[in-house]
Amino acid sequence: MYKFNKIRLMMGTILLTSILIVAGCSESNTEEKKDESEQNNEVTVDSQMGEVTLPSDAEQIIAPFHEDTLLALGVTPVAKWAIGNQLQNYLEQDLKDIPKIEWNMPVEQVLKHQPDLIILEHGIDSYEGSYEDYKKIAPTFVMKEETTNSWRKQLEVFGEILNKDDKATKVLNQYNDKVKEAKEQLSQTVGNETVAVIWATGNQFFLFEENRHSAEVLYSELGVTPPELVKNLGDAQTKWNPISLEKLSELKADHVFILAEEGEQGITTLENSSVWQSTPAAENGNVYILNDQSNWTNRGLIASQETIKDVLEYLGE
Repeated sequence: MYKFNKIRLMMGTILLTSILIVAGCSESNTEEKKDESEQNNEVTVDSQMGEVTLPSDAEQIIAPFHEDTLLALGVTPVAKWAIGNQLQNYLEQDLKDIPKIEWNMPVEQVLKHQPDLIILEHGIDSYEGSYEDYKKIAPTFVMKEETTNSWRKQLEVFGEILNKDDKATKVLNQYNDKVKEAKEQLSQTVGNETVAVIWATGNQFFLFEENRHSAEVLYSELGVTPPELVKNLGDAQTKWNPISLEKLSELKADHVFILAEEGEQGITTLENSSVWQSTPAAENGNVYILNDQSNWTNRGLIASQETIKDVLEYLGE
């Protein structure tokens, strides 16, 4: 009887130990899955401020002046860049109901929008607040200079941060297909004829360099030929200097796009100028006025698509 009870006690001990081991394993697996789940909601990336860990499931995002990239990835920001009443008009179809935030990111405005992710350009000193100020509000990513200056790089980096790598690849491939089609079309309709872009604001004129904003799409991607005056401008500098009306007389372009709001004084000045009217584009009726310059004065996938649309509307047939 004693031996039987001893055996039963041993069996009970073994069974209890087994249960505890299984329970421990189960709890361990649960914790591992929990840790894995938490890690899946975060991403560690390199930034201008070093390595940072960010939430990959953020929904309340502020990325001033880079809403183009967010929208290209199917993400709507919680606030949109503005300078007073000046907006990125070409994005307003998607952002018309989104509140504005001033371009220099006042801390109190940022707080009001309660972001869970802030994305800033590399020139952090241009903002009203400091990096530490914004970090106290939400995880903050500061782009490196190469990311700020390249919308393609932005797509890649934003895709990584927001867990949308596949979307980034897809929209970029679609864009590249559009560029290829447009380039082939323009090679037939424009060939080697030269094209220039001028922004008229007030009574001043700014001639786009080959790599100024979306002019890079025109020249580098679509393969359109710039006139000599544009070639001689060299690379775009941070400070953009106006060009005189007399200098514009040297613009031997076959086609000219003029970016000017409706009623802009500069258009009247050109219409009344014998100097301008004697240029090849004006003489041949190949001057095209675009009232919305916003996509031309920005860089982004959507801006580039809109620029291609503008170019094909006037030069594609």
